[in-house]
Amino acid sequence: MKETKLKKEFKQRDVQRARNLVNKDFTGKTQIGSGYSKKREKYQEGDIWEEDGRTWTIQDGLKQTINKLDSAKKYLQKPLCCPKCGGTMKHRFSDKMWKIHRMCYDCVIDYESQLRQAGMYEAYEKQMVHGNIRAFAKNAKAYFEDFLTESTNFVTEDGTIEDWKSNDKHRQEVLSKLQEYVDHIDTYLDTK
Repeated sequence: MKETKLKKEFKQRDVQRARNLVNKDFTGKTQIGSGYSKKREKYQEGDIWEEDGRTWTIQDGLKQTINKLDSAKKYLQKPLCCPKCGGTMKHRFSDKMWKIHRMCYDCVIDYESQLRQAGMYEAYEKQMVHGNIRAFAKNAKAYFEDFLTESTNFVTEDGTIEDWKSNDKHRQEVLSKLQEYVDHIDTYLDTK
């Protein structure tokens, strides 16, 4: 009989891999490695550590990065159930009521009806309306301040740069009138 040679020699790691498969040792090593191995630390649920310039934690069994905005996201996220009554937040006004009162629509209705029974609803309503007006005035002031202090250079279609500077005296006049308006709103609301 004629001997035939294999085209490929079996290496030690191939034989070891076959042995591991026969013995159902699917995680067994087939070769010995040497050199540097990074030290791995085991972390538990709730641990916080820094690695590669990022902060990490384990929440609900998942490794997650910690961002600066995580607390803001958590604050703005509407829960599935109302924290006050435990009911669902499925009412169409629950989103709005969560942002304002941090409870569901039904709890807000109950709260406002208790205020009406106690005779304090008018003061509550006045406080809510005045808060909205003050917030609007502050937002308008911030918008106009940004508009008046931003760059006044514009590039036209043909590529030339035009400077639409208004004089600084006019800007200061507008800003002072804007401040007077906000102060007027504050004093008006304080007297009401």
